[in-house]
Amino acid sequence: MTTQSPSRPAFSDPTMPLRETDYGFFGPDSPTWKVWTSPTALIGFQRAVTLEHFDPDLTASVADVGGIYSDPYGRLDHTFAYFLIAAVGDSRMAVTAADHLMKVHAVSTGIEPIAGKRYSANNPASQLWIHVTGWHSVLKCYEMYGPGALTPDEEQRFWADCVVAAELQTCRPSDVPTSRDEVHDYFESVRPTLCVSERARRGMHYLLHTPLDRGPRVWASSRLVAPAAIATLPKWMRTLGGFDQPAAVDVAYRAATRAAVSSMSRSPELMDRLVSKAIGPMTGRLYRQHRHAGTPMFAHTVTVADARAKYLGAPGGVGTAPYPDGVGASH
Repeated sequence: MTTQSPSRPAFSDPTMPLRETDYGFFGPDSPTWKVWTSPTALIGFQRAVTLEHFDPDLTASVADVGGIYSDPYGRLDHTFAYFLIAAVGDSRMAVTAADHLMKVHAVSTGIEPIAGKRYSANNPASQLWIHVTGWHSVLKCYEMYGPGALTPDEEQRFWADCVVAAELQTCRPSDVPTSRDEVHDYFESVRPTLCVSERARRGMHYLLHTPLDRGPRVWASSRLVAPAAIATLPKWMRTLGGFDQPAAVDVAYRAATRAAVSSMSRSPELMDRLVSKAIGPMTGRLYRQHRHAGTPMFAHTVTVADARAKYLGAPGGVGTAPYPDGVGASH
């Protein structure tokens, strides 16, 4: 996800509620809430933003805008905030965040230097890659480092929720995988279109091992989480990206990460502090608000279409509802 130059987001106001109008699109009994608010989502997030660079158009957009290099801490904070809002925020916040993000992406265009073709950050194929890798990554890390596999019914619902969330982006919901097997088929189908360039490798390695001059927090958190994220990836991705690691590191990190996740799960306050330091203050506030949010005005879920009609003026249309600059913006 790409953006213009960063500005101080109005969303930094801690009094702005995460869930005021309704339960959003999924609700408190959903596996989506459980997976996206688990400590393991932090690992899944780093995994997802790294994999983003396998798409050559996204690599070009990230490199041309350059936000991850000038302000990685802020950009990653804003990106994770968007994912979290879409998963557990109320419908008004989610659709206005998505509307804002599409407007920002609309101006992120240029020439992809490998093929020499014009790219757009709102391209449906690129948006689908972002969406599927994001949802797949958080579930993969939840299974490997958290409570384990979802029940069959929960997993079915998780992928159904993934299709719903895709309505917030430019990708076609009908293209979104609806099961683990379909996710595997999707990765196999897009694999011939993926590639790695010098700029792609630079972005991947920068996100996995952010330099110290970008700030001690993002430097430390990236290096702490990176081995756990890499351990979840197939060999071909690790080799192609040039960030493979020994099997012994995989094994050691799995045990250590499970223990760390277990500790964070027992201490929500520790989780809040870690999120604020590792990802950023905006995401940290959203986590705290999620934990302490009461019953919304309407204690039910809604559809994306209804939310767009109510808060943006027309189903699927571009609304005029204000949204804080910076939320949903990563690079």
